[in-house]
Amino acid sequence: MNSMKVQNIVEWFWLIVKYTLAGLSIALIIRGFFLIPVPVEGISMQNTLTQGDFVLMEKFSDIERFDVIVFQMADGTTYIKRVIGMPGDTVSYRNDQLYINEEVVEETFLEENLAHDEERIPFTNDFEFEELMGVKKLGTGSYFVLGDNRRMSKDSRSFGAISEENIIGKARIVYYPLKRAHFV
Repeated sequence: MNSMKVQNIVEWFWLIVKYTLAGLSIALIIRGFFLIPVPVEGISMQNTLTQGDFVLMEKFSDIERFDVIVFQMADGTTYIKRVIGMPGDTVSYRNDQLYINEEVVEETFLEENLAHDEERIPFTNDFEFEELMGVKKLGTGSYFVLGDNRRMSKDSRSFGAISEENIIGKARIVYYPLKRAHFV
């Protein structure tokens, strides 16, 4: 081989190495800061999320009502639940109906769960916010969360409101298993 061909091969090799390193760096940044994989454990979010699902979580957008969030408790336990109450809200259930600030609010995300519910007991037990939480409304930076599988969920009804500082991010996409892939 002449030296010109060797030089071209070396240049191509280093070009491929540079692009590969740049691509890996970008992938690591995206994975570490923008779209973080999180495994789903338990059945508290059934049918939205099931045991063994993997979701991509992001942590750069604002929390809104009915977002599915990932948060960590003081003991290090990580949970995935749905935001029902926002700062300043009161939340109550009467006869399986959600009331936020004493106004009826529909929960369309529960339709699949309720369609398969053949039991004659309430899907969400009745509670009044002040009796449950000991305050009239959620404080600044506090969120009330529930699992979509209300009968089998440990959530704000048992451990109280979630502080904004404990929220890690929002679940956006189920990416594994592929047959269950969907936006959350």
